[in-house]
Amino acid sequence: MDKLLIRGGNRLSGTLPISGAKNSALTLIPCALLTEEPLTLRNLPRLADIDGFQHLMGQFGVSVAIRGKRPEEFGRVVTFEASRLTSTVAPYDLVRKMRASILVLGPMLARAGEATVSLPGGCAIGNRPIDLHLKALEAMGAEIELAQGYVKAMAPDGGLPGGDFDFPVVSVGATENAVMAAALANGTTRLFNAAREPEIVDLCNLLVAMGAEIEGIGTSDLAIHGVKKLNGATYKVMADRIEAGSYACAAAITGGEVRLEGANANEMQATIHALQQIGIEVESDKAGISVAANDSLRATNLSTAPYPGLATDMQAQLMSLLCRADGTSVLKETIFENRYMHVPELNRMGADIETEGRTAIVKGVERLTGAEVMATDLRASMSLIIAALAATGETTVRRIYHLDRGYERLEEKLQLVGADIERVGDD
Repeated sequence: MDKLLIRGGNRLSGTLPISGAKNSALTLIPCALLTEEPLTLRNLPRLADIDGFQHLMGQFGVSVAIRGKRPEEFGRVVTFEASRLTSTVAPYDLVRKMRASILVLGPMLARAGEATVSLPGGCAIGNRPIDLHLKALEAMGAEIELAQGYVKAMAPDGGLPGGDFDFPVVSVGATENAVMAAALANGTTRLFNAAREPEIVDLCNLLVAMGAEIEGIGTSDLAIHGVKKLNGATYKVMADRIEAGSYACAAAITGGEVRLEGANANEMQATIHALQQIGIEVESDKAGISVAANDSLRATNLSTAPYPGLATDMQAQLMSLLCRADGTSVLKETIFENRYMHVPELNRMGADIETEGRTAIVKGVERLTGAEVMATDLRASMSLIIAALAATGETTVRRIYHLDRGYERLEEKLQLVGADIERVGDD
């Protein structure tokens, strides 16, 4: 198992390329199950979760052709072709490590009329039930059974009729599953209080490129008029707004100035606003975002919320940044109830953070110090990297397989802008 060694104190400066969005790519890939024709995705990031999902697609008989294999390249072009499905079962061994695997349920059900998917795994950041996925599919006419750790879904003879569903709480994954299933339903499906994240807009735009009929894209009320057949397409995955926000925090905590090439400011306004509250200068254009930390960092109060609010996936990184701010900050986590597992590790590095339920109180400190720390989930891992970049001395970050799930070649990108970071084998 690898670990990262980071010697802090270097000011980050330069241009850093932003990869395709993990959270979008994991939703776009299962769209290949909806058509017999090839689906080609450009700007697909090289990540452990993407590799795992490609392996899962192979389980169903989907062929996967990869271009862009040169080591110096970021991203790949991958073509998926599901001309004939050989299985409708997503087994435990392939699903247990990746929560996004549940996103094959809707498209498989719509295409084949049945699907059997193991209950998923993923980061242990709180209770993330899939009940809304199942209730939305039931509203569209599916019969659902839970047995022996698997979800078994069946469509009526002739396919899903479609239907209306009002989400009692906003759910990104459930919205994605429902939209994919509805695209091939026999009638119209209306989804109310649907999630509005840019990744869902990306999904809808791909489905429209494949021939789907969707109204209300980008709003909380969606109308999907089912079609008999979807076509193949070639589509570019959106830029990763969480990766861009993470590297913005990394630059800011070092007093640096970094150009985030390919980042889209329109998709990360809440993160940009939070950075500006902390005292970071942010400028954007069509090609990317530039961030600069020219003054001392300011304490602020932040609260996560469904889009267009502040993404829960940015909470840990902003917390690390606020560890070096002047004054006391208060963070409230409203999405997941167990997303402060990085706090004890940051405190090992000299941070002063206390938690009370879903609230974290962060008192800024004059300096952070290097230490041996352990990653607990994907975004928590990144918070430790950010803190280490500003810490005095050397930090060792263990269990970095979490990082490999969501940040494409992280140490190489940070080296591009001057970080002293290296990956080594664990003892």
